[in-house]
Amino acid sequence: MTKIKQLTTPLTLEQIKNLKAGDQVSITGVIYSARDAAHKNMVDALKENKPLPIDVTNQIIYYAGPTPAKPGKAIGSCGPTTSGRMDAYSPALMEHGLKGMIGKGPRSKEVIESMKKNGAVYFAAIGGAAALIADTIKKVDIVAYPELGPEAIRRMEVENYPCIVAIDSEGNDLYEMGVKQYRVED
Repeated sequence: MTKIKQLTTPLTLEQIKNLKAGDQVSITGVIYSARDAAHKNMVDALKENKPLPIDVTNQIIYYAGPTPAKPGKAIGSCGPTTSGRMDAYSPALMEHGLKGMIGKGPRSKEVIESMKKNGAVYFAAIGGAAALIADTIKKVDIVAYPELGPEAIRRMEVENYPCIVAIDSEGNDLYEMGVKQYRVED
């Protein structure tokens, strides 16, 4: 039976170094949600030498745009979005201390190199499980860019949020490893 690694946020260098591509994890603590527009705003702020609206140091950003909460719930469906859309912005945020990203799909070579350089990790969330994921989110507050609606930055308190290490801090990439494992050579 595979052991699920328990993580608490903010992430530590020790936690990150102990994660390997393919590890199943359960995250408890605070994570932030942000999508394309919020990432662009943050990187534009950095280019203008302005402070970020949140301190990304040792934090995790979840690439999600949740739906409105139903009565009695902290949030509506909250599934991952395609991570590649954040690739142009992720290295700049890692340079400012971001240590974890959650989304779905592969990442660019530049993002993986930045992860190795900055000691960061990329987690894959389970696409199609948005309602299940929402049950792990206990509290939500919009903390920046409310004008962006679902793409606003949200502070989320999560409990046992399930995901898989897709790319570890050494650059081992589960997306490539999986293909190699099942590729049939002629």
